[in-house]
Amino acid sequence: MPSAPSVSDLTAHLGYWLRYVSNHVSQAFARKVEAHGVTVAEWVLMRQLLEPDSLAPSRLAERMGMTRGAVTKLADRLIAKSLLTRAADPEDGRAQTLSLTRAGRALVPKLAALADANDAEFFASLAPKDRAALLRILKGIVATRGLKSLPVD
Repeated sequence: MPSAPSVSDLTAHLGYWLRYVSNHVSQAFARKVEAHGVTVAEWVLMRQLLEPDSLAPSRLAERMGMTRGAVTKLADRLIAKSLLTRAADPEDGRAQTLSLTRAGRALVPKLAALADANDAEFFASLAPKDRAALLRILKGIVATRGLKSLPVD
């Protein structure tokens, strides 16, 4: 009778540990931003709109690695919350642009501070050189794998 193939332990995988930490970091951050009335995906979209005055939904979708339909759904939710506006593109009346409202623009720095605090909460135990090394390694994986979609969930 042939022996059963060996099966690696779940905890032997780097992916397991990355997901374990990521889930806890992400869930804690989600609770923090939801207390301000937005989801993580909405926060990511808002942060993408902080620097430009306005952006076409197609360009925003490209930046976020999402479909235009997904961006439209997020935009609709933010418009309903008075954090975003949609207007005709001044250069092409057939196209639209998205912009943060005054309330949206004021909320972004508050949410960014929550992101900073969440990082500090989870990674403060790392020595600065270890934190820098982890960041370098993770960015290297993103670059090597050609990952484009921003983490929104």
